[in-house]
Amino acid sequence: MTRRVVAVCAIALVGFTATPASAAGYPDRPVRWLIGFAAGGPVDIVARIMAQWLSDHFGQQFIVENRAGSGGNLAAAAAATAAPDGYTLLFVAPNNAISTSLYKKLPFDFMRDIVPVASIMQLANMLVVSNAFPAKTVKEFVDYCLANPGKISYASSGNGTSVHMSAELFKAMTKCDMTHVPYRGSAIAFPDIISNKVQLIFDNLPTALEQSRGGNVRALGVTSPQRWPIVPDVPAIAETVPGFESIGFYGVGAPKGTPPEIIATLNKAVGDALKDPKLIARLADTGGVPKPMTPEEFGKLVGSETEKWRKVVDFAKVSVD
Repeated sequence: MTRRVVAVCAIALVGFTATPASAAGYPDRPVRWLIGFAAGGPVDIVARIMAQWLSDHFGQQFIVENRAGSGGNLAAAAAATAAPDGYTLLFVAPNNAISTSLYKKLPFDFMRDIVPVASIMQLANMLVVSNAFPAKTVKEFVDYCLANPGKISYASSGNGTSVHMSAELFKAMTKCDMTHVPYRGSAIAFPDIISNKVQLIFDNLPTALEQSRGGNVRALGVTSPQRWPIVPDVPAIAETVPGFESIGFYGVGAPKGTPPEIIATLNKAVGDALKDPKLIARLADTGGVPKPMTPEEFGKLVGSETEKWRKVVDFAKVSVD
């Protein structure tokens, strides 16, 4: 009887310590990081910078897996149904906050099914136009648009992205009549913008900066309320359209039920990464400003952004079935 009790206690002790021990050894195999957009776009660029740092840090591969489509919702849906073991992560961005109200029939609840892990950075979007487009300033753009209703088209990285909604907010605030042309990622859209098949995009800074610095497109304004520190020579759109603002955020999420020990491990690693001067410089090249946060702080940011974009969706009167 005594031996049986001892055996039962030993089994119970093993069961009690298994999860913390597993979390303490995390990660012991490759980690998938689901990205909702095509390779080469701004989300993909930042994800690969961070994934390389985390791979070097942990000695295990953090593999960027692009699942483009539906404004990033394909990746979010896959993450929401993945095993909550820390080996499937989601790149969290404004599209996730926007989709909650923009899409009417999502098969998941982002705020319920994805838990916050870490904030990476914040960034503005940039309005860039084809070099063939006649406007050289935001004011000239608005004047041209109002004089040519329905003759301008704008690209986006998909329905429900900050790239899409920045343009919709601009339309609502300026009364510009423009046609939306969604792509499966902004990198895919740029050949059409450069050739003037589509005239403009309100893209995230990483890709927009690369294209504008290369002379392929013309930068007119940034979506932050004031000029963005990385590109101080580019005016804020709010200087012409008072009250216009669209600030993006990048971070990491995980399936609901992921052990808190693993979330803490990842949060600390991302925080350490954002202290690395070399990584900070690489993020600056993409136009981003590092914003380390606790999981709780990041969760509050995502919640407030979700509510903010809900108001914008209502204001712009847009929806996707």
